[in-house]
This record gives sequence, structure tokens and C-alpha cells, in this order.
Amino acid sequence: MTIPLDSQSVALFLTKTPHFFEEHAALLGQIRLSSPLTGRTLSLQERQMEVMREKYKVLELQLADLLRHGQANDAIAHKFQSWTRSLLQARNDVDLPHVLANGLQTVFGVPQATLRLWRVAPDYTHAWFAEDVVEDAMIFARSLAAPYCGANNDFDAVRWLEDAASVQSTAIIPLRLGSGSETFGLLVLGSSDPQRFASGMATDFLSEIGSTASAALTCLLD
Repeated sequence: MTIPLDSQSVALFLTKTPHFFEEHAALLGQIRLSSPLTGRTLSLQERQMEVMREKYKVLELQLADLLRHGQANDAIAHKFQSWTRSLLQARNDVDLPHVLANGLQTVFGVPQATLRLWRVAPDYTHAWFAEDVVEDAMIFARSLAAPYCGANNDFDAVRWLEDAASVQSTAIIPLRLGSGSETFGLLVLGSSDPQRFASGMATDFLSEIGSTASAALTCLLD
């Protein structure tokens, strides 16, 4: 009595018998398979080549994607370096806030950017960046474990921007002393594009901007 073989048994036999097609090479040309891509009938060898070509296409797409990400990361790194250089080249301390905010606009293409500091040294209390800040904004700054990104929910800080009425999305970045949690200011970015600072976007890079800005601006504190 012949025991019928199911596909799993055949697959298991071929897996355990790697030299089967060496001993029965003629079968390679006789077995016909249907291509899921073209619908044509192919030999086992042709089907194998088709599978390999598809794998290569997938790998090529993945490589192209990696290259695009690499190029995008390089572009961001160059912009960050350019912005940092502008901070180092500021002629005096009082120019730093303007250089910092203007650099974010020109280097990164941010439509609007500004900041406010509290606890500034007496020499800078009359500067634009030391204008009065409501207590709610300071409390909000202390509550931020990471930069806020998302819709403009009528934040007091957004009103510091020149054209606050047009802001649909915003990034609000706390400025902190060193690596501690004590805040001394807020950096505010705004855009009329609701998706420019979407709520789901990663904030790692904004955190780096906040850390660099904090380090540069501590020289203005009392």
C-alpha cells in the first residue's frame, strides 16, 4: 500500500536530503511552477532566479532608504554645526538671544522663533528677552520633561512671537541650568503649517537644540 505524501512531508524530505537534485538533476528542468508575478509557467531554476531578483529589489530599496536617511542626517548635522558656530561667533553676550533665534529661522527654516529668560543679570533686565513672563508660563516650563510639539493651544509663550495669530503648530523648548531640572527660560518656535510641529514627531533633536541654547545663554543669568 502506497502512503500518500503531503507537501510538508515532501518539504521535510528535501530539507533532509540536500543532494537530491544533484542526483536527479534532470528534474530541475522538468518541474514547472506558476509565477505569482507574471502568471507564466516557469522551470524551477527560472522561479528561483525570479525569487532572487525580487529579494535583490527589496535590498536595493532598503539600501536607497538608508542612503536617503543618511543624507538627511548629514544635512541636519551640517545645519546644527552652522547654527552652533553662529552662537560662538556672537560679538557679545547681549547679542546671543537674537543670534540664536535668528539662526533657527535662517539655518533651519523655522518661520518664527523667539525666547524669554528669567533670573537674568541686572545688566540685561531691560533687554527684550527679559520682558515680564507670567507665572503660568514658568510653571509650564518646569512641567516639561521634553519639548512640547503640537497645536497652539493658546499658550502664553506663543504670544511672544511676532505673528502669534498665524501660529497653528508650535515647539516649546525649556531652557535649563546644566543637566538639572531648574528652568530659566523658554525657546518658542511657531509655524502656520499645522504639521510643521506635529504632536507625534520625535523631540530628540529639539532637546539637543534646547541643551545647546541653554549652555549658550547661561552667561546672561544672575
